[in-house]
Amino acid sequence: MANPHYRVGMFTSVAAGVATIEKEVDAFFVLPVDLPLVRPATIRRLLDARRQNPADVVYPAFSGERGHPPLIAGRRAGTITGWHGEGGLKGALAQWDGDALDVEVADEHVLRDMDTPDDYRAMREKYTRLEIPSEAECRVLLENVVRADDSICRHGQAVAAVAVRLGEALNLAGCTLDIPLLAASALLHDLARREPDHARSGARLLCEMGFDAAAGLVADHMDMTVAEGGPVSAGEVLYLADKLVQGERRVPLEERFRNVMERHAHEPAILGNIVGRLKTAQLIQRRLEAVLGRSMAEVIDTL
Repeated sequence: MANPHYRVGMFTSVAAGVATIEKEVDAFFVLPVDLPLVRPATIRRLLDARRQNPADVVYPAFSGERGHPPLIAGRRAGTITGWHGEGGLKGALAQWDGDALDVEVADEHVLRDMDTPDDYRAMREKYTRLEIPSEAECRVLLENVVRADDSICRHGQAVAAVAVRLGEALNLAGCTLDIPLLAASALLHDLARREPDHARSGARLLCEMGFDAAAGLVADHMDMTVAEGGPVSAGEVLYLADKLVQGERRVPLEERFRNVMERHAHEPAILGNIVGRLKTAQLIQRRLEAVLGRSMAEVIDTL
């Protein structure tokens, strides 16, 4: 719908759009055109939240700050189009703050609009990397969305520090690892720790959120097959980094596996899996040390 009054202000365009909402519409989004990178998973999360709680307005929030697009009850459309108070859409929606719902989303783009050519260029660059969550998105996903235990978050931070250190050292030795992807995957590798088969469960959750690149690494961080003749992969680096950290503490592989092997010494099936994981980690460590030309301890002890 064309807005003949666009010169009067931005809210006239909002009102023109809302005026097209038909009476039988249960709820609608208002998404300004200058927020183009809002994730589809955010839209789905808001819809799911409103099905459980049919509030007048459901806001996406990133780290406690409200963003776009709000999901608004259809019955409020007429009030919005007739709004002549201060604050534009924000002022109109404030009427229903008592019945509003804030939903935390792991999507920093609900807050990021484009006002300048530099903003546009940054958005274009980010679009090519949208499958990789930022560090802030990882934090919000863990703390505010899945509500992971603090120990899981701290372990992820420790693994990420090791993985990034290894990745950077390998890149200096001629590898081409994606460091931001490696960091995000390490931070999130245990996000579904409380679920059965937590590696696959975590990967499924990340795929649902559009973080497919990180999902692939998370899926393999417990068990993986190593192609000995190929280049070192980011998955190998994450796998090894996870095995070199116990809780928040960096440890040698043998120490990392000793206690768990003793605990399951009389359970052959479980012990066999543990031994297999240790052998995979030892193989990866040898591969990385061959590329780096130094021991693993020499690399990560600089942290």
